[in-house]
Amino acid sequence: MAEHSSSPTRPHTPTSGTWMTKVPVIIAFFWLTKVATTAMGETTSDALNGLPTGPALAIPLMLVGLVWTMRRQFRTDRYEAWTYWSVVVMVAIFGTSAADALHVGFGVPYLEVTILYAIILAAVFYAWYRVEGTLSIHSIRTRRREAFYWATVLATFALGTACGDMTATTLHIGYLGSGFMFLGLIAIPFIAHRWFGLNDVIAFWAAYVLTRPLGASFADWMAVEPHRGGLGLGAGGASLILAAVVFLCIRRLATTKIDVRVEDVDLEAEGSGSDGLDRAGALGLDLR
Repeated sequence: MAEHSSSPTRPHTPTSGTWMTKVPVIIAFFWLTKVATTAMGETTSDALNGLPTGPALAIPLMLVGLVWTMRRQFRTDRYEAWTYWSVVVMVAIFGTSAADALHVGFGVPYLEVTILYAIILAAVFYAWYRVEGTLSIHSIRTRRREAFYWATVLATFALGTACGDMTATTLHIGYLGSGFMFLGLIAIPFIAHRWFGLNDVIAFWAAYVLTRPLGASFADWMAVEPHRGGLGLGAGGASLILAAVVFLCIRRLATTKIDVRVEDVDLEAEGSGSDGLDRAGALGLDLR
């Protein structure tokens, strides 16, 4: 009879190997899709909250959609375009309502809302770095890192929404003016990273935050009435157009898989955040 060890067998933990990350490779098309989803989230949230049932029904439905898509994302073992971007869409929709609720529902000024969400984002970043030793999105291969990643994404959406509304209304720059302002601002981290050596992680998250007010400002410009400086398409009309753009972007990513990368990684060294990308590829400046 064979002998059996009384101690349980512990699974082998590899120190290197081929892994699939849970997030997309950062290419130029990533940024286009991200801006499109932020724009769609802005007007879709406004359209749903503007229904006769109002936020009382819209917000719980948004939350259910967010939880459902997030659950699907966490159950996958690798990045899948439709699954990942479905979460981003729901975060965009729910994040808009989360930021608007403090101002519209409780009368908190947009400046104070912006500061609040900036503090929340900083707290998430601090906790993530303290626990994991990196803020790099190229090392999202564990459930805990993915949880930090999505908490950060949600905070950036709420912060960006409040910031965009603050510039458009509180500072009276207007939606179109705000859109062009954020278009200029988002170029700063790209230029600083490409030619002046700005850290990959700082550059990425700075640009990521700015995609929210950038997309939302142009979306609001499409939706609001002409006397407010907009095109007058309405929240519903703008949402349908933007939803079509988002669908086409995600379909291209899912079909071509140009944002999927299988990596040979050294798991003992990955806490450093080094991803083996050149300075152009790290932020999607290779224009794929």
